[in-house]
Amino acid sequence: MLRPLWTAAGLLLVGLGVVGVILPMMPGVVFFIGAAYCFARGNPAWEQRLLAHPQVGPHLVAWRTRRAISARGKRAAVAMMALAAALAWWLVGWPWAGVSSAALLAVALWIVTRPG
Repeated sequence: MLRPLWTAAGLLLVGLGVVGVILPMMPGVVFFIGAAYCFARGNPAWEQRLLAHPQVGPHLVAWRTRRAISARGKRAAVAMMALAAALAWWLVGWPWAGVSSAALLAVALWIVTRPG
């Protein structure tokens, strides 16, 4: 009964992942990880297609097996977060930029501590 909902959620996340590949400040792989999770519960054949994808699949398998993020992915994520923090300070200012910068710093520290 829940399989169609898991599949729909997976499709939504794949769509967001595609948008994330195109837009530089939106993470793509995170949404593909979520899509694989949903497809595992809703449509295992689609999960396997996602895991076998030549561009996305290796990142998903690395995350599933070792909770690893590639060095290139870490650099890109931290660079985009630094850009987002700089834009927040320029556009929003104190105190909201400080709050968002603290959150971005916490996430960046978590990302760089993952295996590569």
